[in-house]
Amino acid sequence: MFTGLIQALGQVRRREPRGGDMRLHLDAGGLEMSSVSLGDSIAVNGVCLTAVELDDRGFAADVSLESLERTTLKHLAAGSRVNLEKSLTLATPLGGHLVSGHVDGLGSVVERRQDGRSWRFAFRVPDRLARYVAEKGSVCIDGVSLTVNGVDGAVFDVNIVPHTMQATIINDYRIGSEVNIEVDLVARYLERLMLGDAAAQPGSGVTRELLSRHGFDQ
Repeated sequence: MFTGLIQALGQVRRREPRGGDMRLHLDAGGLEMSSVSLGDSIAVNGVCLTAVELDDRGFAADVSLESLERTTLKHLAAGSRVNLEKSLTLATPLGGHLVSGHVDGLGSVVERRQDGRSWRFAFRVPDRLARYVAEKGSVCIDGVSLTVNGVDGAVFDVNIVPHTMQATIINDYRIGSEVNIEVDLVARYLERLMLGDAAAQPGSGVTRELLSRHGFDQ
């Protein structure tokens, strides 16, 4: 588990193809590595990866074919900057929100504009994820915990303060940039809980009838 508060900007040293998937070798930048052991989890652009090699510059992690297909890690090349966060402990302040490091889908930047000293970004998410994004709720973009300002269909916008622009890869975003999206963990489980026993049936999902049964049509 993670908090969505980025601890360091790292950089890809090289990518090593391995039997259809990939091993990423990363410079950890300012990430404090003295407490990291082999097998520990580190979020790279919001994707939970396992450290399989450690050296004085950083770490290496294997990226499965599933992760390559479902995340932006497939686009990384030598020199790419990445957001890094070590997994939380019971003593870690939960300054963001609970983040699993399991990406739900890919979004894209549709707007970037200055808003006072901050920046306003709008993102489009796949239609299947739109129901999990709510005004003033939480969303994780490339591992960064953010508050949703507003929602319009499958598009939502967020405000990025100067510190976050400097401390994450968000400053690199341009119109059309692809990003990893993880929706709120509670929203995902709430949906499954509402299904009750029907969750075990193939093709089950939230329907108008289900919402009506639970009083959401009032």
